[in-house]
Amino acid sequence: MSKRIVIGQLGPTLDKGYKRNRWENWRPTISICQHEDHLIDQFELLFQKKFQDLADQVTEDIKSISPETKVNHHRIEYRDAWDFQDVFSGLYDFADNYNFDTDNNEYVVHITTGTHVSQICLFLLTESRHFPAKLLQTSPPRRKRSNEPGSFNIIDLDLSKYDHIAQRFLLEQTRDLDFLKSGIATRNTLFNRMMEQIEHITIHSNDPILLTGPTGAGKSQLAKRIYELKNQKRQIQGPLVEVNCATIRGDTAMSTLFGHTRGAFTGAATARKGLLVEANNGMLFLDEVGELGPDEQTMLLRAIEEKRFLAVGADKETQSEFSLICGTNRDLLNEVKEGRFREDLLARINLWTFKLPGLAERRDDIEPNIEYELSQLTRNTGRQVHFNNEARRHFLEFAMSEDAFWSANFRDVNACMRRMATMAPSGRITQSVVKDEIERLNQSWQTPITCNEKDNNILLKILGTQRIEEIDIFDIAQLRTVVNVCFESSSLSEAGRKLFAASRKQRKTINDADRLRKYLAKFDLDWQTIKKSS
Repeated sequence: MSKRIVIGQLGPTLDKGYKRNRWENWRPTISICQHEDHLIDQFELLFQKKFQDLADQVTEDIKSISPETKVNHHRIEYRDAWDFQDVFSGLYDFADNYNFDTDNNEYVVHITTGTHVSQICLFLLTESRHFPAKLLQTSPPRRKRSNEPGSFNIIDLDLSKYDHIAQRFLLEQTRDLDFLKSGIATRNTLFNRMMEQIEHITIHSNDPILLTGPTGAGKSQLAKRIYELKNQKRQIQGPLVEVNCATIRGDTAMSTLFGHTRGAFTGAATARKGLLVEANNGMLFLDEVGELGPDEQTMLLRAIEEKRFLAVGADKETQSEFSLICGTNRDLLNEVKEGRFREDLLARINLWTFKLPGLAERRDDIEPNIEYELSQLTRNTGRQVHFNNEARRHFLEFAMSEDAFWSANFRDVNACMRRMATMAPSGRITQSVVKDEIERLNQSWQTPITCNEKDNNILLKILGTQRIEEIDIFDIAQLRTVVNVCFESSSLSEAGRKLFAASRKQRKTINDADRLRKYLAKFDLDWQTIKKSS
């Protein structure tokens, strides 16, 4: 049979007793050895040097009531028995140096004696298996003065043995996951797996999170949900501060983010504390973080690493503790290669990076998102809106087909559902309403301006609306790429090398600049015209 070994702390008050006749009082360490149905083979008694006399007395008393119990003394010194770090370190060192033999011995850790801090530390070390043991809790008898040993309870921290407890944890996780997804019953396997990871990281980590993906994929909405979940779990108490970095370019960016002192620059009539200070003890969401300039990136890196920064015009540092989520639709690795984004800043913010797919990449989630939009419309307007069966079938067939581009992602879904709900007679979306909406969507997706608003505004500026309408959609997409590469390049030759990097290897004679010049000429464009528009 295996030996039963108790590891317990000496209770300087309870184990001493309140009267001269110590046997008239319940003493937890002694009571453990008084239960005939739970015999103890060995007791590892932990105590501080100043309680040596009491430890000797308790050892003698145990021998008198349980001669078969061997008591071993272990001195553990604390500077302060109520200091968590001090107590945890002492108990951790004991566990680390103790020779546990779980094959031949059964261990229990007594958590009734000692300060509350030491009891918590013993619990944590047992739960983490540094003590490969069960917990032992003792209680006094109902009658104050009694020779009875009281009662005891063995607590096994292996939660896998408690199905109902495990199911409660699973239910809570499912509820948190559902919250992050705004209650949408998403079906896409990869997306759901990603959301499970985000839920776990939200609960267990306070490190920065980087959300990437196309515009309209839901980065801002997810950031808000992460904040709200952390707030519910009491992990943060401060506000959520959101900023679109694309809107604070230039001289105002530093002031907006980090604040300024009065008189720091022309027009600074009053001091401003800045968004990082507003996010103190809360969360900062930097959307389109790739749009930050080099100076802001440098300041942000220091603020993330040290939680300190200088406001514009200040000579004294400001401190702010904040959680951070960044969002971008740019390829930041490429931005680093091109010298537009700091490599060390990217390394700091992309510890947890998640790419949110566009709606066209998860068409199996279109139907539940349509249902979600309808429910939100009902909630916001108080007006019930439903599809009739044929209209629903027709719209879903189109929405989930390759003909539906969903170029603006969930913004497209939100917009089309609002339009159909508005046009629905008596709250019923009919076949006629669906037909009109499909035509409207197809027309909008055929207009280049919806594919990438920033890039196509440039094409409109260069070519004009009439000229764009004369160019095939396929050619527009290709031309957009060419123009972007030209913007990013310092010369026609450099742009040509980038655009023809693959095919140039197969050509005997290479003149990338001439090839690019001829391509642009097909659209009545040249290098100078493009660069002037940049």
